[in-house]
Order: sequence, then C-alpha cells, then structure tokens
Amino acid sequence: MLPILRKAFWLFGAAVVMLALFLPGYTKLQELRDKNSDLEVKIKQVHIENSLLQEELKRVTADPVYQEKIAREKMGVVRKGEIPIKIVPEKKR
Repeated sequence: MLPILRKAFWLFGAAVVMLALFLPGYTKLQELRDKNSDLEVKIKQVHIENSLLQEELKRVTADPVYQEKIAREKMGVVRKGEIPIKIVPEKKR
C-alpha cells in the first residue's frame, strides 16, 4: 500500500507544480483575449464612424445646398439682405 501512496503523492505534487507554472500564463492569455475582443469592437466602431465621415465629406464637397445649410447653422452666415433674429429663451425660475 505504501508504494501506491508514494506514487499518488508524487502525482499530486507534479499536478500542483504544473498548475503553479501554467496558471499565470493561462490567466494572462485570457486577459489578452478579452482585450483583443474589446479592441476589435472599437475597430468596428471606428470603421463605421469613418464611413459616416466620408459620406459627410462627400456631401460637403459636392452638395451646394448642404454647404449652405452648414454655413448657416454652424457659422451663422446670412444672405445679403437677410436680417438674422436671435431668440433667447427665458430663464426658468
């Protein structure tokens, strides 16, 4: 019976040593996989945003009506003879 216990002890010891050696590497691998997955999601979002900005750029460079809209809304440009009216909302009490 003693040789069986000795063999089981060595197997258990070897399993503990293997676990101690490989567990930190495995957890690091899982962390890197999670980070990679998060970065892939961010890349997809950036690609979508880039496509939207490309479309916006095409409209700005090619569509004179859109150019006028942007100039009026963002830069406050008015046509000759127009009188701009600024509406100031009342403060809530």
